[in-house]
Amino acid sequence: MTTQPTPDTQNADSTDRSDSAEGTHVTIIGAGLGGLTLARVLHVHGIPATVYEAEASPTARAQGGMLDIHDYNGQPALETAGLLDEFRALVLEGREAIRVLDVDGSVLFDKADDGTGVRPEVLRGELRRILLDSLPAGTVRWGHKVSGTRALGEGRHEVTFADGTTVVTSLLVGADGAWSRVRPLLSAITPEYAGMSFVETYLFDSETRHPASAKAVGGGSMFALTPGRAILAHRESGGTLHAYVMLSESREWFAGIDFGDSAAVTARIAKEFDGWAPELTALITDTETAPVLRPLNALPVGHRWDRVPGVTLLGDAAHLSVPNGEGANLAMYDGAELGKALAARPEDVEGALAEYEEAMFTRGAEAAAEGTELHELLYGDKTPHSLISMFNGDNGATGDNGDGGDRTS
Repeated sequence: MTTQPTPDTQNADSTDRSDSAEGTHVTIIGAGLGGLTLARVLHVHGIPATVYEAEASPTARAQGGMLDIHDYNGQPALETAGLLDEFRALVLEGREAIRVLDVDGSVLFDKADDGTGVRPEVLRGELRRILLDSLPAGTVRWGHKVSGTRALGEGRHEVTFADGTTVVTSLLVGADGAWSRVRPLLSAITPEYAGMSFVETYLFDSETRHPASAKAVGGGSMFALTPGRAILAHRESGGTLHAYVMLSESREWFAGIDFGDSAAVTARIAKEFDGWAPELTALITDTETAPVLRPLNALPVGHRWDRVPGVTLLGDAAHLSVPNGEGANLAMYDGAELGKALAARPEDVEGALAEYEEAMFTRGAEAAAEGTELHELLYGDKTPHSLISMFNGDNGATGDNGDGGDRTS
């Protein structure tokens, strides 16, 4: 491996120039969970990295809701990063409870969190914070929105930022999500609309201000489902109810709603749930934040590319799928596995990337296929009984709660 100094984007033609025997300086695009896990694992192994992030600061926007961190990918990734104890301190007790409600509010399935679950729930923002805190100061360069990337030959790539500055690197990792600006270096494939969207809402201090909805949601995840329509909610910290309202409608259908007018949005979306229990529709009509439209997009199941020297992808940039509870877990696992591969083969970067990609392609394809099956259980013709059967283990499913704790990741 050859070492270059931390890329300097102050000069528009900046390049990485110096070499030593310490290892390649890794340039990571995107300070989400996957990119930060990679940076952390590289740091643990003494490999320098710089993460470029479009957001202006760590607190520039809310980081989404609850994540169930799985014992077979997310937790091992955090263990590799040396952050398992810090993660455990974030776990919100009782949030693995699951209930399925009929549209009239009656309980069809109810499973308490008895403490034996293997997918503890944490807030995405808190998980991101411990990753950020584990990195040396200056590792993340905020306010660096990528406008384009191009190959320079011999495994080197140039990244151009919106302010006109550039960086040239010999190892570029795209951890920049669904609409990755790094992906075009490897693949011409882009995500396509999955035929459904979520509308995201929040109710705060629910025990006092929204007691009926708080009771309906219970202590963890709540699912109220009919084919093509769903209200999903999760109890977060401090009595916050975070809801996702799913509608199987076209992009054009949603385009006909003015999301700049919150009252009009909630009235139009709630109309699709006429006849549902008021404690459920209140998760729409009583929202205390402006409703946010979250279209669901996906890459083809099994998306892959031929090896291109000096660049790779992880997480949604590589294998975006319909939400299946795996997105954040897979991104962190990708980051940890890539970091381990680079550390294990310091003199063979290309071999490390090839090894990482082959394993990543397989797990990404498997998770995407399982996600498609899960969506049929959640939103298909046999819901909600198909989902209840899964929770009861009647169909050999894995038992993934599928609550979309990482629905928007």
